[in-house]
Amino acid sequence: MKLGDLEFWLITDGTFRLDGGAMFGVIPKPMWERISPPDTRNRILMAMNSLLIRAAGKWILIETGAGDKWDAKRTEIYSFDAPPRLPEKLIARGVPPEKIDIVINTHLHFDHCGWNTRMVNGAAVPVFPNAQYIVQRGELEHAKDPSDRDRASYFPENYAPMEKSGQWLLFEGDAEVIPGVELIPHAGPQP
Repeated sequence: MKLGDLEFWLITDGTFRLDGGAMFGVIPKPMWERISPPDTRNRILMAMNSLLIRAAGKWILIETGAGDKWDAKRTEIYSFDAPPRLPEKLIARGVPPEKIDIVINTHLHFDHCGWNTRMVNGAAVPVFPNAQYIVQRGELEHAKDPSDRDRASYFPENYAPMEKSGQWLLFEGDAEVIPGVELIPHAGPQP
């Protein structure tokens, strides 16, 4: 899709499953199960979509899916679908990870930032070696010290390596990433 000087592509990292009750909260199950039928373990199907943007001569990736740093137990719990995954789909589009200039994470839950890194020789390293990674400062601080309620959504291997490599660019509030691409943080209550 093209909008003025900006070009957009929706790229998926596949699907996974999460507990329907956790996702819909206080909404009664009879109301949400018609829209999103749960499996026998009460998990609903969720998509992990990323947005690839070409703007001002830069390649920008918003969200990076769940990644591949999963052991067998968690793979079974979350029921991740099979490859191809995000990096392969970027390559198929002609945009290998080295060409990505900016990675924007709306937040640092595992299903939004898993491909920020990959394992190489037992250590998590950035998948996008030439990219500036962007997140709100408060979100990174929360990821490092999450509440009991959301601790299971944050994995340091998805965000800590960018501190070591110096690739984080932390924003506080509204910010223009490049002309035509602005970040406006969510203003409502956080989980």
